[in-house]
Amino acid sequence: MVRRFIIEQSDAEFTSHSGLALVGMALNNHGGLPEVVDREVPLRHGISHGDVLRAYIGLLCLGKSDFEAVSNLREDRFFTEALGISTVPSEVTLRQRFDSRAEAFLPLVQEGAVLFLRAVGAKPTPLATGHVPLDADVTPFDNSGTRKEGVSRTYKGEDGFAPMAAYLGREGYCLELELREGKQHCQRDTPAFLKRVLGYARQLTEAPVLLRLDSGNDAIENIEVVLEHNETDKAGVDFLIKWNPRKEDPQAWLAYAEENARFTQPRPGKRVAIFDYTVTRHYKGYEYQLRRVMRVIERTIDKKGQTLLVPDIEIEGWWTSLTLPAKKIIALYADHGTSEQYHSEFKTDLGIERLPSGKFATNALVLACATVAYNILRWLGQSGLTGPGAPLRHPAKRRRIRTVMQELMYLAARVIETGRRLKLAFSRHCVSVKVFDRLYHRLAYG
Repeated sequence: MVRRFIIEQSDAEFTSHSGLALVGMALNNHGGLPEVVDREVPLRHGISHGDVLRAYIGLLCLGKSDFEAVSNLREDRFFTEALGISTVPSEVTLRQRFDSRAEAFLPLVQEGAVLFLRAVGAKPTPLATGHVPLDADVTPFDNSGTRKEGVSRTYKGEDGFAPMAAYLGREGYCLELELREGKQHCQRDTPAFLKRVLGYARQLTEAPVLLRLDSGNDAIENIEVVLEHNETDKAGVDFLIKWNPRKEDPQAWLAYAEENARFTQPRPGKRVAIFDYTVTRHYKGYEYQLRRVMRVIERTIDKKGQTLLVPDIEIEGWWTSLTLPAKKIIALYADHGTSEQYHSEFKTDLGIERLPSGKFATNALVLACATVAYNILRWLGQSGLTGPGAPLRHPAKRRRIRTVMQELMYLAARVIETGRRLKLAFSRHCVSVKVFDRLYHRLAYG
C-alpha cells in the first residue's frame, strides 16, 4: 500500500531552480554583457538595462521565453541574488524596454554571446581533418495564426519566421541567430551574415575552419566571402556547399558518368558513380576554377524490390575547396545534418519557436538573448555533464540543452542565510552536487 503524504508549506526558503547561480556567475563574471550594455546605452533613471537582460536571460535558461513569466519571480529572493539583479523588472517594464531599445541592444547582445565563450575559454572541437566545422543554415519558426511583424509563408509551407543560425565546433556553440521574415529567400543577406560569423569564429579558434552550407546557399557570393576572408586569415577557411542542380538534366549527367566515371552496385538494381567535376565560374570580373564532387545514382529496382518501369536517376553535388577524396567530402557534408539538432534545442528546449512579441526588432533581440542562454547552457553541459564525474547517463560527446536543464538548472535546494552569507543546501541524494560545485567555483573564481 502506498503511504499518503501530508501536504504543507514550510517557512524555510527553497528554490527549484538553483542552477541560476551558475547562470549568474557566467553572465556577470565572463564577458560582462550586462555592464557593456549599461555602459554603451546610457539610462537616466529606472531599472538598469543590465538587470533587464539578466532577468530575461535567466528566464530563458529555465525554458521560459514569455515576458509574463517574470511576474512569478519578482518576489523570489534567490532569483534576484543568483543573477545579481538589483530590481527585478515587471512584465510591462521588460516588454517596454525590449521594444524601445531593441535596435541599440541587438549588436551588443549578439557580440556578448561570443564574448562569453571566449571568456570561459571554450574550445570548439575539430573534425578528423583538423577543421573546426562552421555550420550555417535557415530553420523555419512556426508562428502561424499570429499577426506578428515579419510573419509570412516560409519554404516549409507554414506562416512564421525563417531565422539563420551559425554553429561552431562539434559541440554546436551558436555564433549568431539572425531573425528573418518567413518569405525571405535564404540567400538574401547571407554574405553579410557569413562575414560576421567568420570573424566571430576566428575569435574562438586558431584552427582552420570548414564552412558548410545547404543547397539554398549555392551562390558564388558566398564563396567570394570565404576567399576574401582568407586574404587576411593565416589559418584559412575551407568551404563545403551543397550544389543546387536547379534545371540540370539527370539523363545528361548519367550519360556523362557512364563515359567518365566508374559505377559501383551496392545492391541489385542500384548503380552509383562518384567523381570530380571542375567548373569555371565568373563573378565581378574574376574567374574561379571550382571543384564539385558529383554523385549520380540510377535505380531500376526500388528498395522494396519493385522493378521500376522508368529508371529513377538522382544527381547530387558538393562545391568544395578541400582536396580530400570524394567519398570523404560526401561524409563530411552528411555530418552537417547534426545542426538540425541544434535548431531543435532552440525551438523546444529553450521554447522560443513561438516568439513573444508582435514587433520584429523585439523578437530579433529575443533571439540574441536566446543565443547567450544557449551558449551558457551548452558550455555547462560540455564542462560538467560529459566525461568522468558526471551524473550517470548514456555515453555522449554532447548533452542537449534539455538535459542540462534537468541535471543543473532545475536542482532543488534550500536557501540558507548565515553570517550575512547565502548557502545552497542540496539533498544528500542529489547526484549532481559535485558537478555543480565544480562548475560554480570555476565560474566564480576561475
